[in-house]
Amino acid sequence: MSLVHEIDYGTPASKSETSVTLTIDGRQISVPEGTSVMRASMEAGIQVPKLCSTDMVDAFGSCRLCLVEIEGRNGTPASCTTPVAAGMVVHTQTGRLKDIRRGVMELYISDHPLDCLTCAANGDCELQDMAGAVGLRDVRYGYEGDNHVKARNNGDNNLKWMPKDESNPYFTYDPSKCIVCSRCVRACEEVQGTFALTIEGRGFGSRVSPGMHEHFIDSECVSCGACVQACPTATLTEKSVIQIGQPEHSVVTTCAYCGVGCSFKAEMRGEELVRMVPWKDGQANRGHSCVKGRFAYGYSAHKDRILNPMIREKVTDPWREVTWDEAFAHVASEFRRIQYQYGRDSIGGITSSRCTNEETFLVQKLVRAGFGNNNVDTCARVCHSPTGYGLGQAFGTSAGTQNFDSVEDSDVVIVIGANPTDGHPVFASRLKKRLRQGAKLIVIDPRRIDLVKTPHVEAAYHLPLKPGTNVAVMTSLAHVIVTEGLYDEAFIRERCDWSEFEDWAAFVSEPYHSPEETEKFTGVPAQSVRGAARLYARGGNGAIYYGLGVTEHSQGSTTVMAIANLAMATGNIGRPGVGVNPLRGQNNVQGSCDMGSFPHELPDYRHISDDATRDIFEKLWGVKLNNEPGLRIPNMLDAAVDGTFKGLYVQGEDILQSDPDTKHVAAGLAAMECVVVQDLFLNETANYAHVFLPGSTFLEKDGTFTNAERRINRVRKVMTPRNGYGDWEVTQKLAQAMGLSWNYQHPSEIMDEIAATTPSFALVSYDYLEKMGSVQWPCNEKSPQGSPIMHVNGFVRGKGKFIRTEYVATDERTGPRFPLLLTTGRILSQYNVGAQTRRTDNVVWHTEDRLEIHAHDAEMRGIRDGDWVKLASRSGDTSLRALITDRVAPGVVYTTFHHPNTQANVITTDFSDWATNCPEYKVTAVQVSPSNGPSQWQTEYDEQARQSRRIAGKLEAAE
Repeated sequence: MSLVHEIDYGTPASKSETSVTLTIDGRQISVPEGTSVMRASMEAGIQVPKLCSTDMVDAFGSCRLCLVEIEGRNGTPASCTTPVAAGMVVHTQTGRLKDIRRGVMELYISDHPLDCLTCAANGDCELQDMAGAVGLRDVRYGYEGDNHVKARNNGDNNLKWMPKDESNPYFTYDPSKCIVCSRCVRACEEVQGTFALTIEGRGFGSRVSPGMHEHFIDSECVSCGACVQACPTATLTEKSVIQIGQPEHSVVTTCAYCGVGCSFKAEMRGEELVRMVPWKDGQANRGHSCVKGRFAYGYSAHKDRILNPMIREKVTDPWREVTWDEAFAHVASEFRRIQYQYGRDSIGGITSSRCTNEETFLVQKLVRAGFGNNNVDTCARVCHSPTGYGLGQAFGTSAGTQNFDSVEDSDVVIVIGANPTDGHPVFASRLKKRLRQGAKLIVIDPRRIDLVKTPHVEAAYHLPLKPGTNVAVMTSLAHVIVTEGLYDEAFIRERCDWSEFEDWAAFVSEPYHSPEETEKFTGVPAQSVRGAARLYARGGNGAIYYGLGVTEHSQGSTTVMAIANLAMATGNIGRPGVGVNPLRGQNNVQGSCDMGSFPHELPDYRHISDDATRDIFEKLWGVKLNNEPGLRIPNMLDAAVDGTFKGLYVQGEDILQSDPDTKHVAAGLAAMECVVVQDLFLNETANYAHVFLPGSTFLEKDGTFTNAERRINRVRKVMTPRNGYGDWEVTQKLAQAMGLSWNYQHPSEIMDEIAATTPSFALVSYDYLEKMGSVQWPCNEKSPQGSPIMHVNGFVRGKGKFIRTEYVATDERTGPRFPLLLTTGRILSQYNVGAQTRRTDNVVWHTEDRLEIHAHDAEMRGIRDGDWVKLASRSGDTSLRALITDRVAPGVVYTTFHHPNTQANVITTDFSDWATNCPEYKVTAVQVSPSNGPSQWQTEYDEQARQSRRIAGKLEAAE
C-alpha cells in the first residue's frame, strides 16, 4: 500500500465547452477556453513551480515562482493568472526563468526557519519541494537583520516574531513559517465561505491573522481544515501529524457523520490513523470537509469503547464480560424462549442509519427470515420517514431529485426547516459559494439561522414562521403562484395530471390560503410571502432544500407534498439547478430506508404485501415471509408496555436519547425481557439492555453508504476491528446461532444479493464502484451510469401528482401553563446524540446543551444569560442553562439534544406525523422558569445510568 496521490493542477478547471490549442515546451495540447497556462501545462505533464496556487481556489499570482515566457509577449507573466489563447507558444524553463525563480526562493528562505529535519512537514512541504525544483543551492542574503523566525534578534526581543497558536485542539499555527501565500485565507473565503482569516499588516510586516488578531479558538474559524489542507508549509499543521509523523499509506473511504457523504483519504502509519484528508475526487464534497469528518475521529480509540460482549440477567445487575460464542448462544436462546412464550411477533429489530447498507440489509433479513415477522424499523422513522411517504406519493420515488453539484446551477434556493451550516456544513459551503456568485436565497425557519445573514451572503427573504405552520406557509406561497399566473402550464400539461392540478389550483386559490389570511396565525408578513413566491417562480432555476424542520411535525408528510406541489407547479424538476432535496441527517439514513428497514417495505420501497416481491426473497432466502406489516418503533414500545412485545435487537441506535417522550421509551424498554444493544459505547439505551454486543467503527469495516443525493459510496476498511468483528459479521453470527445458514465471506457478497433483489441497485457491485468511484441510484440497465438527476423525462410514477395540502393545526397548543413553543436542532461541532463527537475534542465548542431564549421572554421570567432554567412540558421537565439571543422570536425557545445529561426528549410529546408516526420534535408547548440546577429527574436518571454501566466480571483475555 502507498499514499493515494492527487494531482494539484494549480488552478480550477474551466467549464467552457470551447477548446483552445496551444504549444507548451514543444508539446501541443488542447484545453477548454479559460484554462490557465499553469493548468494546461500540468495537463500536458509539465509541472511549473508554484507556491501560492492550488486548484481548490482561484488564481492569485503572488508568489512569482510560476512565471513563464510566451512568444510574442513581453515580460514573464504568471502562468496561474494567464489564460490560454489559440496558437500560444509557452516556454516554462529558460535561463531567464531559472534565475528569477532561484532569486525568489532565496528571498523566501532568507526569512524561514531552517529546521527541516525536525519540522512536522518534512516530507510533505511544498516550500522544500520548490527549493529543490528551482535548484536552490545557496541563500545570498543571509539570515541576519529583520526576520519573523527568531524570538530574539541580536539579543533583543524580536517584535516581528509571534509564538505558535496552539489554541485549536486539532491544528497549530506557527507564524514563523508563514510565507504569506494567502492560500489559507483564500480557502477560508472561497471554499469554506467563513472569511475567518485575513492578512494583517503591510509589506514585510504582513502575516495571516484569524479575525482581529485573535487566537484561532476565539475567532470565527469553524475548524473545517481547509486552511490546513491549503497550507504549503508547516505553518498550519495537524497536531496528529506533529505527534505521530507523516503517513505512509492511505485508503479512500466515506465519512460516517451527516448525510452529505464526504469522501476522505484515511492516511495511516501501520494501523494508526494519522489524519483524514478530504478527497478531491469525492463527488459529494469535491475536496472539502467539516470539523467532524476532518478531525473528530478520535472516538474510535476512546477509553469508553466496549470491546468485549457482555450480558446480565437484570438491568439492575452489573455487566459481565463473556465470549462472543456465549453471547450469541444467550441471545438466540432468549429470543427463542420469548417467541415460544409470547408468540412469534413478540420480538423485533431496529436497524442503524450509521451502519452500512450491507449491515442494514442483514438486520432486516434477520428479522424477516429469522424472527419470522416484519417488526423492523429504523431511525428514519424519527427523522425522514415523511420524505419517503410524501415524495413517493407525488413523484413515485422516496428520495431527493438532484446531486449536490446541481446547486451550482441554481438561481433561487429555498431552505426550509434546515440549518445547513451546522447540520450539513460541506453542502452549505457549496451553497454559499453559489449565493456569492449571485443566486438568491429564501429561508423559511422560525429561527434566524446563519444563512439569513453571513459574510457576503444575505437572504432575499426570511420567513420566520411560527413553529407548526409549515403547511400554511407553503400553501400560501402556492396561492400567490397560482392566482398571479406564475405557474409553468406547459410543464404541468406535459408532465403532470392536469385535472389534479386544476383541483389543487382551485384549492390553493381559496381566499383563506392567501398570505394576508395566513399571516394571522403563521406570523409571516404577507408581503414577504408574496415576494418570496414571485422570486421562486420567476427567478430562474429554483431549488428547494429541506430538513427535519419540515418532517418532524404532525403534518410532516403534508409539508413534503406541499414542497413537491410547488416544484411541479413552477416546472422546477428534472434538470440541473432545480429539484426537491431532503438534507438527510445521518450518513446512511437514505441507505437504511433503501434496504427495507421499514416494517411495511422490503428493499427498494416495495410493499411487503406484494406477492411478486415476496416471491423474489422467499426463493433466495428459502423461507416463507409474513405478508403483514410489522410494528413501528412507537408500536413496539406501546406493545412492550402492554406486555406483548418482549425482545429487541438494536444495532447502532440510541432510542432512549433520540426518540421522543423519554419516559415512555424507558418504560417500554424496562418492560422487555431481552434487549440486545450493538454499539461502540454503553449508550443510553444500554441502560435497559440485557446483552451488549460491541460494534465496529466505519474505519474497521468494508461496505457502502448512500448519502442524501442517493450516491452509493464505498466504505473501506483501514484497520482491524478492535472488537474482533465488523458489524455485518456480528449479525451473521447471531443469525447462525438462531439456525440460519448464512455464509457471507465479505460484504461484497451481501451487495451482490442486494443488487440481485433490488431493481434500483441492479448494476451495483464493488467492482463497479471501484470503476465508477460512486454511483447514484437507480443504477441499472436503463441508467448504467447512475442517475444524478431524477425525473428528467418523466416522473417515476408516470404523471406527477398534485395533492391538496390542508393545514391542520397541531394538537400541541400553547396556553397559560405552557405559553412558549420549543423547537430543537443541531450545532456544528456535535452530531446527533453526541455519542461519537462528545468523545472527541469537539467538546471545546459545545460542552453542554443550552436553551436559546429571546431577551423579552427572559426578562419576563427574571432570567439572565447563563442562568440555570427549568424547561417543562406536559411530558416532563429538565434543567439547562439559558442563552439569551435574538436568533429566536419572542414566544419561541430552542435547544440541541447532543448531551444525555440534558435529555431534551423528556420534554417532547408523543404527537407524530399522521402518515408515518415521525415524532413532532419541532413543536412542544413549554414553560421556562428559573432553576437552581439539574432537576430531580436528571439526578435520578444520572444515578440509574451510573449504576447501569457497572462492569463486574472481566474476561481474563480481554484487551
